[in-house]
Amino acid sequence: MSEATERPDADAWAAACEEDLQEEQARRRAQHGTPPGSAAEELRKLFDVVADKVTSFQSSLPGMAAQSAVQQFVDQAKAAAMPVIERNPQVFDHLAAAGGELLAAYRSAVEGQERRWTRGTPASGDAGKADDPRDEGPEGSEHIDLD
Repeated sequence: MSEATERPDADAWAAACEEDLQEEQARRRAQHGTPPGSAAEELRKLFDVVADKVTSFQSSLPGMAAQSAVQQFVDQAKAAAMPVIERNPQVFDHLAAAGGELLAAYRSAVEGQERRWTRGTPASGDAGKADDPRDEGPEGSEHIDLD
């Protein structure tokens, strides 16, 4: 047996795995389109699209002063936002994750309250407060003496 067949290439397995991964990613991109990037990349894309859209509305604005004001605003906003996005891309990933967690918490609270409303019974923590007059709604008018 030769030296090459006795000791297989140590990187052959890693190279084969990398090729398989690239093929799978290409297949998924072809099937589903390109996946979304990081939150910072998506924010940058959104910012560029909004800036392009605002710039395209310039032609409908009367007067050169209004058009130059819009262009100046877009340029200033880009100059302020892009360095922050480039320096701290991970911050936007954390903000996106936090937003997702807040949405999940809100959804959970709303679904729980909706279940209690549709069931028509008080919540387990509100069992002693079932006779609260504020829960029954208005009962009619009441005379209040202001003198």
